[in-house]
Amino acid sequence: MFSSALKSFSSNISSNYTIAPQPTSTSGPWKIFDAKKKSTGKAASVFMFDKKSLEPNSASLGGRGSTSGLRKVHEEVLDRLRREASSLARLRHPNILELAEPIEDTRNGGLMFATEPVQASLQELLHDQDRGSRSKQVELDELEIQKGLLQVSKGLEFIHDSAELVHGNLTPEAIFVNAKSDWKISGLGFAGGPNTGNTTKGNAPISLHQALHYDHRLPRSVQLNLDYSSPDFVMDSNVTAYADMFSLGLLIIALYNSPHHSPLETNSSVSTYKRLFSSSASVPNANNNFLSAKPLPKSLLGDALPKLITRRPAGRFSAREFQESRFFDNILVSTIRFLDSLPAKTPNEKVQFLRGLPKILPQFPDSVMERKLLPALLDEMKDRELIALILQNMIAITKRLKSGKQAFCDKVIPALETVFLTGPKGTGERDSAKEAGLMILLENMKTVAENCSGREFKAVILPIIYLALDSPTHAIVDSGLKTLSIALSVLDFSTIKNELFPVIAQVFSKTNSLGIKIRGLEAFKVLCGGKDGEDEQYLGDDLDGIVVEKKTGQSSVVLDKYTIQEKVVPLMKAIKTKEPAVMMAALDVFKQVGRIADSDYLALEVLPVLWTFSLGPLLNLEQFSKFMALIKSLSGRIEREHSRRIQELTATNGTTSTRAKDFTSFGTVPTPNGTSTEDLDDDFEALVLGRKTASDTANNMLDGDWNTTAPTRPSIPASKSSQQTPQSSSFAWSQPTSSDSAPPSAISAWATSPTTTRAVTPDASLSTFASLTPSSPFNNPLQPSRPSNNLASQISSPPLPQQHATGSTIDWSTASKATVNPWIASPPGTAGLSNAPMSGLSPQTGGGIAAMVSNSKSGLSIASPPPSQSSQFASFSIAPPPGRPSIGQTQTQSQTQSQTQINSTFGNGVGLGRMQQPQQPLQGAGGGSGGGQKQGLDKYESLL
Repeated sequence: MFSSALKSFSSNISSNYTIAPQPTSTSGPWKIFDAKKKSTGKAASVFMFDKKSLEPNSASLGGRGSTSGLRKVHEEVLDRLRREASSLARLRHPNILELAEPIEDTRNGGLMFATEPVQASLQELLHDQDRGSRSKQVELDELEIQKGLLQVSKGLEFIHDSAELVHGNLTPEAIFVNAKSDWKISGLGFAGGPNTGNTTKGNAPISLHQALHYDHRLPRSVQLNLDYSSPDFVMDSNVTAYADMFSLGLLIIALYNSPHHSPLETNSSVSTYKRLFSSSASVPNANNNFLSAKPLPKSLLGDALPKLITRRPAGRFSAREFQESRFFDNILVSTIRFLDSLPAKTPNEKVQFLRGLPKILPQFPDSVMERKLLPALLDEMKDRELIALILQNMIAITKRLKSGKQAFCDKVIPALETVFLTGPKGTGERDSAKEAGLMILLENMKTVAENCSGREFKAVILPIIYLALDSPTHAIVDSGLKTLSIALSVLDFSTIKNELFPVIAQVFSKTNSLGIKIRGLEAFKVLCGGKDGEDEQYLGDDLDGIVVEKKTGQSSVVLDKYTIQEKVVPLMKAIKTKEPAVMMAALDVFKQVGRIADSDYLALEVLPVLWTFSLGPLLNLEQFSKFMALIKSLSGRIEREHSRRIQELTATNGTTSTRAKDFTSFGTVPTPNGTSTEDLDDDFEALVLGRKTASDTANNMLDGDWNTTAPTRPSIPASKSSQQTPQSSSFAWSQPTSSDSAPPSAISAWATSPTTTRAVTPDASLSTFASLTPSSPFNNPLQPSRPSNNLASQISSPPLPQQHATGSTIDWSTASKATVNPWIASPPGTAGLSNAPMSGLSPQTGGGIAAMVSNSKSGLSIASPPPSQSSQFASFSIAPPPGRPSIGQTQTQSQTQSQTQINSTFGNGVGLGRMQQPQQPLQGAGGGSGGGQKQGLDKYESLL
């Protein structure tokens, strides 16, 4: 219904205001809608009257003759309603409803005007209390009633004394409660001048005949309410300002009555009204508790109500006298009264009032603080000298309010934005009053953050913090840095990293104050995950066995690792001062960096700085110890992480090689192919003489195929149970002796013994290879029993001395024929020589000599090949190279060197005899028959 009516309206108000589709309250004939001005967004209330509301009662009367008279009555009602709105336009007072837009007619004959935003009329609030509902956020407690009546009396004083008017219809429907919980007077449709004739305004007096006439064709809401009328009107026809005071007394009783209505119930009948006043029992007075169903306050019973509810006007209070009654004689009401008149007070009175206000704030109800005190204080913030004091009181009110967050967001934050963020910037002039208010706001930043959303904090409060950090006053900058921990709990990561941190870094870099420098380091500590105002405990180096439990509640890291390493630490490096306070504050920052940064970064970037700071000349022993504790802790972390990294890499790449282990264990580098140093010397001599060397033979083997036979030098490690003696060099063409025959057990041990050096063959046991067949007739092994026409067959074994029964060569074909192990029956002392036949040493040699031989470290012994050609090792017999006469000489020299080394090792001790073996010249194509071995440069004769 009302939405369709709004669409039919076409006026200035409907085009300039956004009006709610449904009314929020009613007052008499008016429907009140919430509205908002389109241009400014300012809230307002739109009062609407629909002319159709006058028709229902008149339709039941019928009759053509009454139609013209009813139309005239309707016009009178409309004129009265227009006069009501126009009176609001003329009467401007804080306690009279403020008119925003003048009244105007609508296309369907209705009326509308706009006022300041109101919550409801007093009548509607009383009805809500009678129904037990609280649809409006207004609580009519004792203080609220006292405050409201005080405001109404002030409005009446203005109407009576300044405007020289009489309201004439002061009822609960004529009083409105606005958004600030102030009571405002309206309903001036019956207002007029007194009929005493002593006025200067020339206002027309109230027509009592017209006002007291009740027309049943009209709604009661557009007629005078006799239940709140004075007997001066009804019985005396006297129109004075004291009539409104009688109506005010009846209204006060209705506020305390239950249900909330007037003690006079006349049913709009003048005769009933007169009958009630004919008896004192039916008239409100002190004897009958003023006809109230509930007890009235003693302050009202004392002198207020008796001076208002009285038959004679001369005995009543005036509006001013009522304000001075004992009913308002308390500190809370007096505070409100002073606050209402605060703009007219002197600066000293304002300062004194604002300093004392926090002491009595706990006595005020929430509704009064939120709707009365807080808005009144915000209105005074235009006085810059009072900003600091006003902010103190606003913070105190916000802390006490249950709905403080909503009040702070809706009322305080816009005021803060206006005061601190508007106006010219960059003037360079200090505003001491503004800075004092800024200091109060920063000191109460926790309350501010708790009572505003993140969006509002970022939009309004954060720029105020930036303003503080940019202040030339060090105290304000210090307070701004203190608010960091509070701001971090509200802001998001992107805002902190990209907006807040650069500002703090700039303040830290540019300041020349040690206090600001220290405060900046504390801010870095918080940004890196530390806790503001808390001394960090020593983390330890994990070497003392003490486990320190981490404290709960520690804030998480705010900045990311990249920002900390690339921006925070460089700022720390740039510190020039060596003041102990700055150094210790930097130490706390590095403790947090040590928890976050990489170990490599700590080693290369952080530890050098820590060492530089720790060696500051102004640090005492305790401070230096704290630096060293952190250095040890970080060093321990670096060591652990890097050691673990190396272990992981080692496990990934595999174990180290055997050669590296041997080099580390023995301190010597093994020679290639297992050859000894003496062999390398022989190879050098053979090289310069132009002869074929053992290494050349190995290379030839690599160049050939696997069927090529090459000499091998397997080493047989000594065991704990049976130690082996190094063997002398022996070849297939040497003369074997019975004592040099190797038993099968020795050959089996040699075959299964692991090799300790790496050969050119694949890493596998020799037992896994099949017998190798020579691919060339020149590579066949030379055996004494096998006739051959090649040059190798002409080489004979050198003659051996006959004074000893042992030889240094073995005939492999003869040894393979042995079926019985001759060493089984040998004495126990000869067990150590079972696998080591030597030239000039018989099996009967004592065990001591065997032990001496077994302890020898000579590497010249060559393990014996298998005894028979059927063995899998037969193909590995050592064969001399074909067609080279120098080979026999070379092999003889090698054999002589082996015998010489053995003699030098054992000497001429007991049991050994003479072990000298003269070198015999080789017979053959390559050897000479006369003389001894060539000496000096004669050795190189073959090269010439």
